Amino acid sequence: MNYWLMKSEPSAFSIEDLQRRPGQIEPWDGVRNYQARNMMRDDMAVGDGIFFYHSNCDIPGIVGIATVVREAYPDDTAFDPQSKHFDPKSLRERPRWFMVDVGFVRTLSRTITLTELKGDPALDGFPLTRRGNRLSVMPLSKVQWDYILSLE
Repeated sequence: MNYWLMKSEPSAFSIEDLQRRPGQIEPWDGVRNYQARNMMRDDMAVGDGIFFYHSNCDIPGIVGIATVVREAYPDDTAFDPQSKHFDPKSLRERPRWFMVDVGFVRTLSRTITLTELKGDPALDGFPLTRRGNRLSVMPLSKVQWDYILSLE
């Protein structure tokens, strides 16, 4: 089992939005970074744990837990000229972009804030707090996962 942190702006898609979806499942589409795409495509598996992180908001932080419920498959938004994620170089026979389906597990009892994570010496080297890291998908170790859960 692998562990991940996935970022979303709550104004675009929040943990509450995931909770309200039919079956509490939603495709994680629109990822347009090759490194993040590669992790989703090559490394994510059904059952992997996900910290749902709200970014670009008043109080950025980890707000919930989700799980991978479907492994990577072509991201249909890349083929749709009406989508803001359209990529004319991504072809159905040779897709460039992939997505996974995520399922809601639960919201956290409180937001574990970015400020709190940055200031915690136990999380030294944590991908989210590394200077210049702007990936929307990042791996965590089991130790990091367990420690962050203990902060709740």
